[in-house]
Amino acid sequence: MSVNPLVLKPVDFKINYGKELEAEIEHLTLLVQQQANLTRTFNARWLALKLLEGEADLVTQVERTPGGAQLITQARQSSARIENIYGDSVDIALADARYGFIHGLTRQVVDKSQANRYTLTDRIDRVVTNRVLGLPLFLLVMYVMFKLVVDVSAPYLDWVDGVIAGPVSRWIEGLLTLFMAPDWLQSLVLDGVVAGVGGVLVFLPGLFVLYFFLTLLEDSGYLARVAFVMDKLMSFTGLHGKSFIPLILGFGCAVPAIYATRTLENERDRIATGLLVPLMSCSARLPVYVVFGMAFFPQQGGLLITGLYVAGIVLAAVVGWAFSRTILKNSPDNMFALELPPYRMPTLKGLFIHTWEKSKEFVYKAGTVILSVSIVLWFLMNLPWGVDNPRDSLFGHVSAAASPIFAPAGFDKWEAAGSLMTGFIAKEVVVSTMAQIYVGEAEAEEKTSAATFGEDIGEIIVGFGAATVDAGKTLLSLIPGVNLVEAEPQEADTALGVALTTSFTPLAALAFLVFVLVYTPCVATLGAIKAEFGWKWMWVSGLYQFGLAWLLAVLLYQSGRFLGWG
Repeated sequence: MSVNPLVLKPVDFKINYGKELEAEIEHLTLLVQQQANLTRTFNARWLALKLLEGEADLVTQVERTPGGAQLITQARQSSARIENIYGDSVDIALADARYGFIHGLTRQVVDKSQANRYTLTDRIDRVVTNRVLGLPLFLLVMYVMFKLVVDVSAPYLDWVDGVIAGPVSRWIEGLLTLFMAPDWLQSLVLDGVVAGVGGVLVFLPGLFVLYFFLTLLEDSGYLARVAFVMDKLMSFTGLHGKSFIPLILGFGCAVPAIYATRTLENERDRIATGLLVPLMSCSARLPVYVVFGMAFFPQQGGLLITGLYVAGIVLAAVVGWAFSRTILKNSPDNMFALELPPYRMPTLKGLFIHTWEKSKEFVYKAGTVILSVSIVLWFLMNLPWGVDNPRDSLFGHVSAAASPIFAPAGFDKWEAAGSLMTGFIAKEVVVSTMAQIYVGEAEAEEKTSAATFGEDIGEIIVGFGAATVDAGKTLLSLIPGVNLVEAEPQEADTALGVALTTSFTPLAALAFLVFVLVYTPCVATLGAIKAEFGWKWMWVSGLYQFGLAWLLAVLLYQSGRFLGWG
């Protein structure tokens, strides 16, 4: 059997980098070949290229060898000559030559017929990343997502609220009575812990839907396209589309989004992006949006939440523009390069695993941070000991003292001021505090009706089934031409929603939501900013956001009153 010798013959492959580069490479290669101790370990041409690029590890290793210092000096002189000729760094010049070689090679060996020239990813991208259609499509995707968050999760929200206010409260009250717990402990558990933690857990179904669709968009490859589409808007801020990736992560939680700024090349871009991340509506704000949206704007809940999320993006662009021309001016621009992954069909198992992991973090926070705050808040609302009206408590006095600040924005009630103060710990605590103030007090006045354990279990199962049917009808009704939901006006069914309608006007509620969207980040986010950028930028973030939130809420409320809206 004969063997083709061409198959086994080794090929001395090398890229021709062009006249000027090749001259310096050959010069360095000859110098390396004179160093026997180096040629025993390294290919001479490869080492010459690496020394030209200034690879730190190899430079250090070569300098330690006899005659290595002179070789490094020659390499640096060659690099300087190349940079003088090309007007760019050596590694860029070498990379350009390599990519040019690859491009020429692929043109010779790859046959792209007209039929196979565009992949499915290419065809989708022609629409998704289109200059005209890209941004409206992104806004449509966001609207559909939040429409699902509000409408599809609403039946489950009512179910969870009923379970916590009904069976769970009855079981806990029964256990406390069985063990002859004193009245103050019963009040702490029922009016503090159950009302506070339960008031936040009510919104877990909506967060689950949000996490599911954010995971779907991320795993499918669409979120990378959003960064590409948003490049034009981000360039207005002095940044580029790559900065939008940490901002998108801010929709989930601002803390990992702050750390994600490490992917940006220069310090100025990292600081600017880090200052804008807290303006994105994190998932902790969603319970506030949902409870106010269902209470005051039941028919436009999805549109309201979409509007708040978009407002955060637009506001980030405006603030970024201001920063790039003031405190962060005179910084070099960077080239925007982003690799777009191919589209993938996420697996249902993967979606649920990722969604559950994110939801578990929210439940963990409810069981730790919100639980702790609820207990502390209950004590503050009952000191001096035995106070009847929470307004006369220590917490009520501090909240009332701060409330005049918010009078121009229309929500100068002590309850609202106190909720915003505790929201500094975590934004979910805004809802938790309101639930403790409004719902806890109301439930203390009306005892839950007696029921057997079997009846409670039946109520939970039947309620879940009814919620699933209603959610399914709502989901199917999103299909054009299908309407399985009766055209009846929705009401604020949750106890907290009903209580809020007696304390806020719709215009004041909208101003409150704008304030929550913008005001000072939570403690964890400020800690992340401090860790990444230092104390100075932490204070800048906290102070500018509070001032901006107050200004926008006041402008909205006063403009609305001027126009006769409230």
